[in-house]
Amino acid sequence: MVTQEVPHIPRCLEEAHSLDEFSTSCEEVLNTGNVKKSEVSGVMAKDGMKPKSIHRAKKWSDDVENLYRFQQAGYRDEVEYKQVNQVDTVECWPETGFVKKLQRRDNTFYYYNKQRECEDKEVHKVKVYVY
Repeated sequence: MVTQEVPHIPRCLEEAHSLDEFSTSCEEVLNTGNVKKSEVSGVMAKDGMKPKSIHRAKKWSDDVENLYRFQQAGYRDEVEYKQVNQVDTVECWPETGFVKKLQRRDNTFYYYNKQRECEDKEVHKVKVYVY
């Protein structure tokens, strides 16, 4: 489920984590020996970078889940999100590697659960961009 929050209300969202278990990027997963990169996050976000091609997702995967979350918030993918918001990392759940929180263009926030949110009937709507 996606919830929105007005950015003017202060809220402490981060908990104290040791360096070993804190994950600040979707590229990092629970243990450091099992580093996983998505198709999009492996690309450096450069100014004016445009995708070369596009296709629709056929079946669910972790990458499709994260793309679904970015596209729900109004972005193509992680690359565009980083360009628009001028951030280096995206806040992700350390347990699953899924996107945890995204800031929309109107400065409200989307908060996502740890579990899968892209249902099978929504998978075909996800656009996968190739750079």
